[in-house]
Amino acid sequence: MMEIPDRIITILELRRNTGERGSRKFIAYDGVVYDVTDCIKWRSDLHENLHFPGQDLSTELEEAPHAGDVFSRPCVKIIGRLES
Repeated sequence: MMEIPDRIITILELRRNTGERGSRKFIAYDGVVYDVTDCIKWRSDLHENLHFPGQDLSTELEEAPHAGDVFSRPCVKIIGRLES
């Protein structure tokens, strides 16, 4: 089971972390916020020509060629929970 830090990430903080101006790249999925800055597939700031960092991708994973286990990859870091 994933260990999720107690930190709460606001929607604004999620949207600010897009990789621009040296910021990290955050995405949210199913209420959890992840840092994907170090992932090769996010290096161009546009994942697979579909997804930008700084967004909640909860509704988009159904169409992806991978499942939720993608968040357990070594380059993905769990930051905390998205504010509800």
